[in-house]
Amino acid sequence: MRPWRTILTALLLCTPAIAEDPVLHVGSKSFTESVILGDMLQQLAQTRGYETEHERELGGTRILWNSLLAGELDAYVEYTGTIAQEILGNEGMIDEAAMRARVEEHGLRMTRPLGFNNTYAIGVTSHVAERRGLETISDLVAHPELVLGFSNEFMDRGDGWPGLRMHYQLPHQDVSGLEHALAYRALEAGQLDATDFYSTDAEIDFYGFVALRDDREYFPTYHAVILYRADLEERAPHLAAAFHSLENR
Repeated sequence: MRPWRTILTALLLCTPAIAEDPVLHVGSKSFTESVILGDMLQQLAQTRGYETEHERELGGTRILWNSLLAGELDAYVEYTGTIAQEILGNEGMIDEAAMRARVEEHGLRMTRPLGFNNTYAIGVTSHVAERRGLETISDLVAHPELVLGFSNEFMDRGDGWPGLRMHYQLPHQDVSGLEHALAYRALEAGQLDATDFYSTDAEIDFYGFVALRDDREYFPTYHAVILYRADLEERAPHLAAAFHSLENR
């Protein structure tokens, strides 16, 4: 069973409560899993009696984070590796307690992990993997002729292409950024030789893609957590409590 389906089952069992405040806003990034998780937050809020709008596919990490800080969003699902390296700007991972304390300095709250890790992976088609003998990310070093293309956010992230290139000493020069969904299509069509994957993405198996092993352990863990505004505990206490009920599902 997909991890988010377990969470969906749990939230549908929640008992409705009386809404105390006007419309709440949850958000999602521009990829499928994030949208599904945003829908789940919306359904969770609605089953607790809160009128809620889902601002779908708002963009990348910074847009969602800044919207949460500004009060334009009340909650969204983020990933621990992204919080540590992209949002808080740590060169290495920090533990969960320290991360939570840093988040709270911004007037926000963070749940414990929801029970699944959606880390990054670098992937190729099975044809390219077999033809070039690719099993690990390090194997790419011997093939500078390969055309790499990554999602726009991955191209700019601190834990994305710039750091990956340096960590593995990758020699590739022909590297472009594009929308995540388009990268998958380009990979399937043979227009790209490698791109970034989300490790829980069902399309990896659907298309028969191969995720290269992160043999030098570049990518951190990306456990899904809910970030929400601290004042939600007063404005929508039943919802804040329900968020925490999804921990470790």
